[in-house]
Amino acid sequence: MASIKEKDDTPRIDKWLWAVRVFKTRSQASQACRSGRVKVDDQVVKPSREVQPGMVIHVKWGPIERIFKVTDLLKNRVGAKLVAQYMEDLTPEEEYKKLEIIKQRDGFRPHGRGRPTKKERRELDEWFGWE
Repeated sequence: MASIKEKDDTPRIDKWLWAVRVFKTRSQASQACRSGRVKVDDQVVKPSREVQPGMVIHVKWGPIERIFKVTDLLKNRVGAKLVAQYMEDLTPEEEYKKLEIIKQRDGFRPHGRGRPTKKERRELDEWFGWE
C-alpha cells in the first residue's frame, strides 16, 4: 500500500511520526524534533533524520515518554487500524498509569465520576510522595 521498499526513498522522522499518527500534524512533529522531544539512541534528532526499520524512537509526549520501534517504512499517512503494521509501541504500562494519575491529580475526572474517594486520594498521595 503506502510501504516503501527502495532504500533511496527513506522518509524523514517528522514525516514518519506524522504518518503513524504519533502527532496530529507534520508541523507538530517537526517542532517536537526541533525542541528536543524526539530522541534516537539517546540523541536529539533533527526533523530531517532518516528512519530505518528496527530504529527505536523516544518521544517526550506531555508528562510521559513514549517509545516506538519502526517495523516498516511509509511515506503517506495511514488509517489508525493500519498503524500497527508500521510501528510497535514499547512504552511501559507505568508511563500510561502515570498519565492517568496526573490527569486525576490535575482535576481531570471523567464525566459522572465526581470527587476522588478517600482511597484514591491516598493512592495519589503515595504515588507523588506527599504522605
